[in-house]
Amino acid sequence: MGILERRGRIRTQIIPDRQKETLQPIVRQHVATGAALLTDEMGGYKGLNEEYEHEIIDHAQRYVDGRVHTNGLENFWSLLKRGLRGTYVAVEPFHLFRYLDEQVFRFNNRATKENKVTDADRFDIAVRNIIGKRLTFAGLTGKLGETSAF
Repeated sequence: MGILERRGRIRTQIIPDRQKETLQPIVRQHVATGAALLTDEMGGYKGLNEEYEHEIIDHAQRYVDGRVHTNGLENFWSLLKRGLRGTYVAVEPFHLFRYLDEQVFRFNNRATKENKVTDADRFDIAVRNIIGKRLTFAGLTGKLGETSAF
């Protein structure tokens, strides 16, 4: 699931299903009450009209209706899919959140007209964020609690 603030940052989360009971608490956690909420016609978003200025774009009819569209978020998913298919080729579901986090980092730190970010800037941001953090082989492979054979 992804939530994109226009001209802002994206947040993503691996979710078990697309049901209303799963989606709506996440929307409420990350989107301020009364904000404009622009979604596609998926049923899991139905019922948010009372809390948000909820506008829906029906992709069976059109992809853009004035300011109502989901193109920014669709762009993010497209970039993720291209990376998974083209660069990584085989992705284990256990590691999907890691690939998602990497793409979120890239997307949130991309160069725009307002934000002149270089590859060196992104590298600097990444290095500054790993200080004090430790990733073990067991944590990386999901074998926590198991002993290594070597």
